[in-house]
Amino acid sequence: MLKKPEDVPGKAWPAICIGLFVAFGGVLFGYDTGTISGILEMDYWKREFATTVNADGDPDITASQDSLIVSILSAGTFFGALTAAPFGDLLGRRWGLMASAGIVFNFGVILQTASTSIPLFVAGRFFAGYGVGLVSALIPMYQSETSPKWIRGTIVGCYQLAITIGLFLAAIVNHSTKDRDDSGSYRIPVAVQFLWSLILVVGLIFLPETPRYLIKTDKYDKAAKSLAQLRRLPIDHPAVIEELNEVQANHLYEMSLGKSTYADCFKGTLGKRLATGCLLQALQQLTGVNFIFYYGTYYFTNAGFTNPFIIQVITNSVNVASTFPGLYMVEKLGRRNLLLLGAIGMCVCQYIVAITGTVAGTTDLPAQRTAIAFVCIYIFFFASSWGPVAWVVTGELFPLKARAKCLSMTTASNWLLNWAIAYSTPYMVDADEGNLQSKVFFVWGSFCFVCIAFVWFMIYETKGLSLEQVDELYGIVGKAWKSKAFRPAVHFAEIDAEAGRKMSLADLAANQERKRSVHEEGPVAAEKV
Repeated sequence: MLKKPEDVPGKAWPAICIGLFVAFGGVLFGYDTGTISGILEMDYWKREFATTVNADGDPDITASQDSLIVSILSAGTFFGALTAAPFGDLLGRRWGLMASAGIVFNFGVILQTASTSIPLFVAGRFFAGYGVGLVSALIPMYQSETSPKWIRGTIVGCYQLAITIGLFLAAIVNHSTKDRDDSGSYRIPVAVQFLWSLILVVGLIFLPETPRYLIKTDKYDKAAKSLAQLRRLPIDHPAVIEELNEVQANHLYEMSLGKSTYADCFKGTLGKRLATGCLLQALQQLTGVNFIFYYGTYYFTNAGFTNPFIIQVITNSVNVASTFPGLYMVEKLGRRNLLLLGAIGMCVCQYIVAITGTVAGTTDLPAQRTAIAFVCIYIFFFASSWGPVAWVVTGELFPLKARAKCLSMTTASNWLLNWAIAYSTPYMVDADEGNLQSKVFFVWGSFCFVCIAFVWFMIYETKGLSLEQVDELYGIVGKAWKSKAFRPAVHFAEIDAEAGRKMSLADLAANQERKRSVHEEGPVAAEKV
């Protein structure tokens, strides 16, 4: 999987190592999401932050406060994702990441660590979430803009792997401190997040800015230096010059078609791509994965498991381990095939769990254990497909001029549905409300069925294409199921500065094919455009 194609010049390991390191930022995402469930159940935290007493006379917080503490993170991440565009465009991908993790996220961690009452703790959760939202949009952007095209899917997919590792680490740390009878019970799990952000920020000091961002800001020489560093080639190597020429010419062509305002993001093929990205991220949440991790304890308990920590370890272990096959298959099977396979697998599993739980109820132990087995199989299908590939596809969809704006909106879609599901699910399953119980899996299964149709009609195959060739793909191919037959034909560096940039990509492709058939020679990229 990591073997570089023989016809690709330079070294692959620098870009791979950089992409994998930046993926570490996903630990902030996963750990911050996973740590709160354990903290809310700690006896010391309940006594320290209590505003009421429960039916047994023990210190407790109200249901509304519980909901606020959990959901405020998603509110912060939603606004953080939306404002990732100015961070990424004004500060740059690298400095934007450093500011997000080192300043915004850490400020939230400081407030949570110092808090002894709910208002300050909630404020800390919001700012930490704001930082996570920024990071969750900027990391796939940085990875996509620095990774070689032949392994880009695996590298960006590692972001999801880091998220699952963060969830797993949160379960471990929570279990280690939950029995402490002092403020360390909650302050240690919260303060550990300083370590994750410190590792990311210190590492970013030594990493280059992305060549595509430098091209976007008209810094060609710095872009050449950055790309040469990533590919371990001389700055004047023909492969470096040719790749930069293509990136710059593509950017100039896109800019000639229109500006990159937010309104422009909703027009033409760019609007189609934005809709694809937002729906993909929304449907990733609607598959029911958060229900499994937030409320799956109930089903494991019915299957004979009584230790909540063991339940967390089981689900998180399956989640982590199942991500690795996805990192291989995303380049082997392609984005479209893997998403389709994952949607079918998740749909079948969800319906089996729903039917088993509805028919057998909670008293038939073998049936419940069967349901739990299929919950784990569902987690496998999600973690090996929709988990990582949603980030891969959205990172590849957009042209350079609008990439930051569009990625911020697709990531915000993920967080908006994350909040909506976390908020509404208790009402769906609570005995005094919807009382759906196992029938709730019919809801998630139906959304998984929608995922199948969505992939077939909306997801283009982008495996093996450069980010610039993805622009050509959407400009020429009108139907997603025909995208596998696409072969790049346009060399943007050959486009005439005046006439060519006003032509459609289909016309450009036809003209360039005609010229190549006459001259029987490929493009020559010896000087910067």
